[in-house]
Amino acid sequence: MSSDRPSPSRNHVRTTALTIALAAAGVVAMAAPQTQAAPTRANTTQANTTQADTTQAAAHHNGPSTCRGEGVDPTARIRYQSDVVIKAPLSTVFALQTDVERWPTWQPPVLTMKRLGPGPLRKGSRFRWTTPAPATPTTPATTLTITSTVHQLKRDSCIRWSGPAIGEGLRIDEGVHVWTFTKVRGGVRVHTEETWTGDQVEADIPTATEALGRGLEAWLSNLKTTAEAANRHDRQPL
Repeated sequence: MSSDRPSPSRNHVRTTALTIALAAAGVVAMAAPQTQAAPTRANTTQANTTQADTTQAAAHHNGPSTCRGEGVDPTARIRYQSDVVIKAPLSTVFALQTDVERWPTWQPPVLTMKRLGPGPLRKGSRFRWTTPAPATPTTPATTLTITSTVHQLKRDSCIRWSGPAIGEGLRIDEGVHVWTFTKVRGGVRVHTEETWTGDQVEADIPTATEALGRGLEAWLSNLKTTAEAANRHDRQPL
């Protein structure tokens, strides 16, 4: 397990606010099959993503996402995976994603963030964050408190964490979230996959899956926008 902490990027750009269901995970346009991984997204992340980028990203969708050999919950009934190609250096993208204390500066849905231990982000690191969850036909509007524990991390390659999300009238017993980062032509392919388990969310799998999907779609979009803006700023002549 690498314990190196990536250096923060030199510029963090706040993106425009957007509507989000749950920022704890996923991407989906319709409910995923209950016993299979959801289909990956083809071309809905950014209007400025080129067809070549999309094709290149889609070519890498085969197989489950893993970090140091560990992936999401294989038995979970709520899951989604998606990815995007970001035109920025790998170090910039990975630093943005793993500098968790700065998430509120570029992800509007992340209301608060607190590290629960000192030192670099590594295996065993924990952090607690909050995000709004709107009302659904079966649950009230609330603010979720998510306590995440890092289980695997490899610098400039991947990170995997898990934990519960709890709000008034809403509980996700465990979300398991994997991110991978791969250099591709013109940038970095960021792939993410997450599963949810818990009696309450499993009572309405289509709604929970849709919420999971909307959250990760927004997350990937914000990460792409912020990393590419930082890259443009860094490349400007002095």
